[in-house]
Amino acid sequence: MLAKVTSCAVVGLDGALVDVEVDVSGGQIGFTIVGLPDTAVQESRERVRAAIKNSGFAYPLKRITVNLAPADLRKEGPAYDLPIAVGLLMAAEQLQADLSRALIIGELSLDGIVRHTNGVLPMAALARPQGFKTLFVPASDAPEAALVPDLDVYPIETLFALVMHLQGMQPIAPYRPAHDFTPETAPTYATDFSEIRGQEHVKRALEVAAAGQHNVLMMGPPGAGKTLLARSMPSILPARALEESFGGDERRVQPMVAQPARFTLHPELQIGEIDPRLYGSFIEHLGRAVYGGIYEPNHPSADRDGFRQDVLNLVKELNVPIVRYPGGNFVSGYNWEDGIGPKEQHPRRLELARQSIQTNQVGTNEFVAWCRCWKTFTRWKTHSSSAVCSSRC
Repeated sequence: MLAKVTSCAVVGLDGALVDVEVDVSGGQIGFTIVGLPDTAVQESRERVRAAIKNSGFAYPLKRITVNLAPADLRKEGPAYDLPIAVGLLMAAEQLQADLSRALIIGELSLDGIVRHTNGVLPMAALARPQGFKTLFVPASDAPEAALVPDLDVYPIETLFALVMHLQGMQPIAPYRPAHDFTPETAPTYATDFSEIRGQEHVKRALEVAAAGQHNVLMMGPPGAGKTLLARSMPSILPARALEESFGGDERRVQPMVAQPARFTLHPELQIGEIDPRLYGSFIEHLGRAVYGGIYEPNHPSADRDGFRQDVLNLVKELNVPIVRYPGGNFVSGYNWEDGIGPKEQHPRRLELARQSIQTNQVGTNEFVAWCRCWKTFTRWKTHSSSAVCSSRC
């Protein structure tokens, strides 16, 4: 008797339908698989034989021929175990079911348990446009397959459970996904583009790239914000249709789900005290942190040394325990001697990292004076060019 079951293969990133044809006939006992199978598919003969016996069914001692069509498509992996077993039971007249609109995928263990199979998502994405309404997959892969709407995805634990379901004796409930991917559902992002301050020229370039679907290459020193900007770019891209997420226009990149990072704090688990200096900061010359930030002589709130009192008051409110100067990439080319003495005598230097002129109006002496403004102490690292001011030395 001949039975036919539909399964699926993965070719690259796409799915391809595979017809599993099983014929049980008289003659010399044997089990032959044809249709360009690889070693893993050939070995399914032993897995299917043991799974059928250990699931309580009778294994037919006849001539068994399994054809995986189309014959010119190479079949790889153990995903055909479950459809071969179901087709064999149907051909042996131990199971009667209409599987014309169903896809079956899964690897079998020797005791009949259905194991995880790779590539379930592209297989499920292929099933819907091909007119299939039912998908039988390993239970561990059901959440992945259920991402595709308009499909009844059944999580299969064992071969015996699938046979009982097909016979209507122990129905299996379809898997219901926990996530909703309707267009009205607003996705969440780890970083939102609207929350980024500064880097206006880079933000403008990213907006143009997003609108025109262009590639982007960002170059800059460490700490300039390249990673932050790249992570936030999906938040300005238009919402994608489900078909575009599975394929479609591959130039547009946007994750279907962006889960924010989480961590759990156990208050009863105490290892030791945390030194408050761990929460320190640094003064970086990037942007307006120094010039136009803490130092702006022409600002209405500036003191006689040029330090802005409004910024100083905010620093006091933050209660920063330790501040390092200079910070960031700027320190690699900084000479602390350039900031010693009257600032009128400070030499002007070419700042190579950002191709700008460093006036050194705020140098080592000025940094110490700024620390004293908010009543901190200073200490020096004699082995480096960095000065540190701290309220807890």
